[in-house]
Amino acid sequence: MPALIRLLNKEEALTCLPDLCDVLCDCVDGGASIGFMSPLAPADAAAYWQGVAAAVGRNEALLLVAEDETRRVVGTVQIGFALKPNQPHRADLMKLLVHRVARGRGLSRQLVVAAEREAMARGRWLLVLDTATGEPAEAIYERFGWVRSGVIPDYALFPDGRYCATTVFYKRLAPAADA
Repeated sequence: MPALIRLLNKEEALTCLPDLCDVLCDCVDGGASIGFMSPLAPADAAAYWQGVAAAVGRNEALLLVAEDETRRVVGTVQIGFALKPNQPHRADLMKLLVHRVARGRGLSRQLVVAAEREAMARGRWLLVLDTATGEPAEAIYERFGWVRSGVIPDYALFPDGRYCATTVFYKRLAPAADA
């Protein structure tokens, strides 16, 4: 059964805060290099999601979630809008997260497809992202049609403190307007 993918507004994001925190903490505990060190304190996870909700409220980001049959959030992805005047066509795909108990169900694909559709609906046809080199997400993005742009060594740390490289990807959802 496919998950329910929903686009959340600020208030809905705040209502989902406990589930969002659970997904984030689970991914960090699982070793994902997503900007946080282990152990991730619940208060730090909550502060992060409150900031995301605020960005959604300012129309600087989109927050999509995947809910299981009980309506519990088990996955999420964000679209961050490039805010510079010379980048009205670009956005960042950020924080594709799926709780370990919900992996293997195609949620990543469903979330990315929905995020790409929402970005296009807002005129954002060039998406970029970065992900830890050599980790499962790298292969996922290639399967989803993203183009590898390059690798930056020692870009960030894994939650346990080891350095990791990052691979930069992009995806053109539509041809350039002047092409």
